[in-house]
Amino acid sequence: MHSLPHHMHTPQEMETVTGGRIILGLEISLILSYVGAAQDCMVLVHQPPYLEVAHTQGAVTIQCSFSYNGCTSGQPKSLWFRYGADQPENLCSDGCTGDAGKFTVKEALTEGEVSLTINRVSPNDSAIYICGIAFPRSKQPGAKRTGEGTTLVVREMKELHRLHSLLIAILSLLSIYITGALVIFVILSKSKSNSLRNKETEDSQKKKSARRIFQEIAQELYSKRHVETRQQPEKGNTYENRRALSNYERP
Repeated sequence: MHSLPHHMHTPQEMETVTGGRIILGLEISLILSYVGAAQDCMVLVHQPPYLEVAHTQGAVTIQCSFSYNGCTSGQPKSLWFRYGADQPENLCSDGCTGDAGKFTVKEALTEGEVSLTINRVSPNDSAIYICGIAFPRSKQPGAKRTGEGTTLVVREMKELHRLHSLLIAILSLLSIYITGALVIFVILSKSKSNSLRNKETEDSQKKKSARRIFQEIAQELYSKRHVETRQQPEKGNTYENRRALSNYERP
């Protein structure tokens, strides 16, 4: 039996085959990733986290912006929800395009902007308002997204007046504290200056009294010396007079 010749691959042929497989794998990966990216629909929604208004404002508008990528099935639709003390509400299911109702929705879908205006706002409208964007024709999970919600707080004038009064009281107490601190500082400064002046006066009086005492001692010493100098000649004259008298009495 004749054995079939066995073909051995050279190192160059092995490198060529390996390189071709790597290139083919990369091409397949790129194709799959492109197909997957084309099918994925992703929506991102942004809205302000907090709004606070007075009920006398009349109306308040909540802005909502969105962006999307890979969503080609029709136009998006905006949705609004409200979570308050009661059950969650689906707002403006009919569109709310007029200004006569409680809510007004305005859409600029090509610019990625929508807004909800709450007319005749009252404290009962305080709640969390959530903006949602959806592509109804798309079945992708990322085609429907909502924002994190905007907490709306509507305050009455009484609460605002209380806050205003509290702020005034705090400022008054702060001014009183500052004034008291300044008065204490002035009093301490004056007392310190007075104590320094009194000390200087006492020192000067002590110096004056010491000078006076020294002058009195010097004056007393001078007086004693003057008396002694006057007494010495008188004693000499008395002795001479007595001697002359004794000489005269002798025979």
